Amino acid sequence: MLLLPTLVLIAACSLPGAGQPSVVIYTSVDQVFSEPTLEEFEAQTGIRVLPVYDVEAAKTTGLVTRLIAEKGRPQADVFWSGEIAQTIALQEEGVLAPYHSPSADDIPATFVDPEYHWIGFAGRARVLLVNTDEVPHERIPRSIDDLLDPDWPADRIGIAYPMFGTTATQAAALYAHLGPEPALAYFCALRDRGVRVVDGNSVVRDMVADGRLAFGLTDTDDACGAVERGAPVEIVFPDQGEDDLGTLVVPNTVALIAGAPHPDQARALIDFLASAETERRLVEIGWSHAPVRPLDVAIGCMGETAIRPMDVSFAEVYRHLARSQEELGAMFIR
Repeated sequence: MLLLPTLVLIAACSLPGAGQPSVVIYTSVDQVFSEPTLEEFEAQTGIRVLPVYDVEAAKTTGLVTRLIAEKGRPQADVFWSGEIAQTIALQEEGVLAPYHSPSADDIPATFVDPEYHWIGFAGRARVLLVNTDEVPHERIPRSIDDLLDPDWPADRIGIAYPMFGTTATQAAALYAHLGPEPALAYFCALRDRGVRVVDGNSVVRDMVADGRLAFGLTDTDDACGAVERGAPVEIVFPDQGEDDLGTLVVPNTVALIAGAPHPDQARALIDFLASAETERRLVEIGWSHAPVRPLDVAIGCMGETAIRPMDVSFAEVYRHLARSQEELGAMFIR
C-alpha cells in the first residue's frame, strides 16, 4: 500500500484543525515560491493544505512516477508543476480528471487543455541572454536564427543540451511548429557550425554573464538571476515580429487528480492557483517572468513587457518530444 510521506502523515494526524477541510497537493514548484502561495490559499479559504514538495534532483519526474503508481488509489487531490510535458504525460496515463475552472476563462486557449485536464499559467519564457560588453547594441540578436549568423564565431554562442529540460521542450516545439525535418535541420546546422552545447540553462547564463559567450539561449528565471546580480547582460525575447515564430512560453500547470479524495477542496485550490491574482503574485515574487494573460504588473528584471508567445499546441509538443529527444541525443551525445 502506498503511503503519503512522513511530513504529510504528521500534518494529517496532528490535533490542531483535525475537523478542518483539507486538500493534498503534489508540487514540483520550488518550495520558496509554492509554500507562501499555498499559505495564502489557507488564509483566504480556511482549507488546510497538505503539500508534498519534491525536493529530489528528479523533481517533476519523481512526482509523476508516484502519481502513476497511485492511480488505482489516489493520495493527492491536485498536481502543480513548473512545466507542462510531464503533466501531459499524466493526462495520457489517465491520472488527471477534467475540470473547467472559471479561472481559466481569461487564459488564452494555447495554455488550456481543450478538455480542461490541465490549466497553464505563470510561465517562463525561452530567451536570448546577451552580454552587452561583448555585443554592440546595433548587433544584438533578435531571433533564434541569429545563432546561425556566420558573423559570430560559433564558440561565442551557447545552448544547453536540447534533450533535457526546457531546452528539450523548445526543441519539441520547433518540431511541432516547423515540422520534424526543418527542425532537425536547424539543430544539424547548430552542430555543424560548432555552437557551444553545455550542461544546462544556468551554465549558459553563467558563461554569458562572465563573457565566455557573447549570447545564448536560456530561460527567463536563469536570465533574471544574471540581471539581479548586476552582470552586463540584456534579456531578449526572440522572434517578436508580426510574422515571426514568437518565443516559447513554458507555463506552470495545475490539474485535478482523477478520483481525488477531496474533490471540492481540490477545485477551490485550482481556482485559486489559476487565478489572475495568483499569477500576478507569482510574477511579483519572482517565480514567473512570462504571465500567460495580460497583467498590469512589472517584471522585476525586465520592467513591464508584452511577450508574443509561440503559437503551438502543447499536445503536439508532447507528441514530438520522444522523437526530438532521440534524434538530438544521437546528434549531440558522443
